[in-house]
Amino acid sequence: MTREYHKWFSPLLQRDMELLAFGHAGNPVLFFPTRTARFYDYEDWKVIEALQPKIEAGSIQVYCLDSIDKESFYANHIPPAARIHRHLLYEQYVLHEVMDLVRRRNPGPDLIAAGCSLGAYHAVNLAFKYPWMFKKVVGLSGRYDLTLKMEHFEDLFEGYMDETVYFNMPARFIPNLHDEQLITQLKKMEIIFVVGQQDAFLDNNRYLSDSLWRQGVWNALHIWDGESHKARYWRYMVQLYL
Repeated sequence: MTREYHKWFSPLLQRDMELLAFGHAGNPVLFFPTRTARFYDYEDWKVIEALQPKIEAGSIQVYCLDSIDKESFYANHIPPAARIHRHLLYEQYVLHEVMDLVRRRNPGPDLIAAGCSLGAYHAVNLAFKYPWMFKKVVGLSGRYDLTLKMEHFEDLFEGYMDETVYFNMPARFIPNLHDEQLITQLKKMEIIFVVGQQDAFLDNNRYLSDSLWRQGVWNALHIWDGESHKARYWRYMVQLYL
């Protein structure tokens, strides 16, 4: 299995950014890290090892991205409006700088977005905003409205809401989506949610899944036993759904 380390200074984020790329061919997977996690964590947690047969077979090529969550959603020292602005810069970094690397290495196959926990939010939010770019999105143990309090998970915007926040919370904007072109593109994408029966995010997953169905958008919601919100479960999930 080929493994490449990449690091460069991001003009958009004004800081160094790192990532790991695994595989020589296949559909590129933008694999977003969990809450405040790093680009090497999926490798350390043996999630990449679980994907090794698919990677070595040339079915997928996995890009493990870094996060800036401590500068955006978890930057409690700055106002909520500044948090979402920083997140949007991260999104542009992925769309332009990361995708430039992906296209240079692998220009042909269809693109997949995936992630676990907060990484699932990143993957789903990006894919739902730019569905023409993606063939498939996989959200494992995700929360799709960061403004909701759920058990020990806080509202990351402390009650603040504006149009920018709204349109970056899939569980908020999907139910009221009226853009027919966007809905048509969503219908072309394979959408998979996986969550545990006892996960704090279960109801949020059900709500988003149901909201998509009401828009006529196919999606699959897989509910696992227990909480299933740990790396030992994600190792099995990625083998089944990526």
